[in-house]
Amino acid sequence: MSTTIRNLYQAPYQVQSIHHGQGQGKNALVFDTADFDTPLKFIRYVEMEPGSSIGYHPHGQNEEVYVVLSGSGVMTVNGESRAVKTGDVILNKPGWQHGLENTGKEPLKLLVFEVDQVR
Repeated sequence: MSTTIRNLYQAPYQVQSIHHGQGQGKNALVFDTADFDTPLKFIRYVEMEPGSSIGYHPHGQNEEVYVVLSGSGVMTVNGESRAVKTGDVILNKPGWQHGLENTGKEPLKLLVFEVDQVR
């Protein structure tokens, strides 16, 4: 058995618009499908500057979890908007639509996990 350890702050990243949102975000793929033996699809580190957003978008047959590491914003899921802050964990179920806006004054930092229903 071998242990795989990766540092999310040192993962290669791209600065890009995320799901056609406002502004650009730092988007780092920490682990992807090839790293897992289960239906876990990816783990990403996302960093959004104030005023930037992840565009409102639908999901297919997968679940996605957002973990707010620091910062604050507004998460919209299926048309319902709620404030989110450090420590919040947001679940997006299959078929749901969601988007996120950084409404704070500091970067909004997230871990995002996606799981397929089957592999």
